[in-house]
Amino acid sequence: MLGSEGEGFKIAMFSLENGRYTVASGATGVIRASRDASVEYANTREVQGQKIGNFQLVKQKIAEMEADYQMAHMLWLKTGWLKNQGLPSAKAASLAKWQATVRSEKAASMAIEVHGANGYTNDYPVERYLRNCKAAVIYEGTRDIHTLMQADWALGLKKEKAARVILPPYQPAEAKGTTN
Repeated sequence: MLGSEGEGFKIAMFSLENGRYTVASGATGVIRASRDASVEYANTREVQGQKIGNFQLVKQKIAEMEADYQMAHMLWLKTGWLKNQGLPSAKAASLAKWQATVRSEKAASMAIEVHGANGYTNDYPVERYLRNCKAAVIYEGTRDIHTLMQADWALGLKKEKAARVILPPYQPAEAKGTTN
């Protein structure tokens, strides 16, 4: 049995919050990967004798990916800090997951635009980033659910509670005196 009798809901909520934190981390990575792939492509692809990284609209897309990465990364780091301090982090995890997944979808789409028709080939990974981030949007609650949760917290309709569950420390089988 995991935890004590009657703690099932707390454990489930703790797991959900950790899942949101993990999804936020992965989505933040998709933003960074989309940005990095776009920067590399923009610095090598030439059109009409110049690198496409010199074009204003390509610069704008890369700048937006950079800003979105920094914002998602900071939200994710804040959530981790709250967790490490033993403070309530459900609201932060929800916000980090919501914003990182929304921004990862945007970044992957812009990366495909930077790559043009090459964005849909197997030679470049950006189309895969878009597929991956679409799946992350629905894990651990859709963006619609997180939008409502954030509004409820802001309006005072929902109070954040610590979802911490104290589990007994892990002991390997040999430390418990049993063998396989």
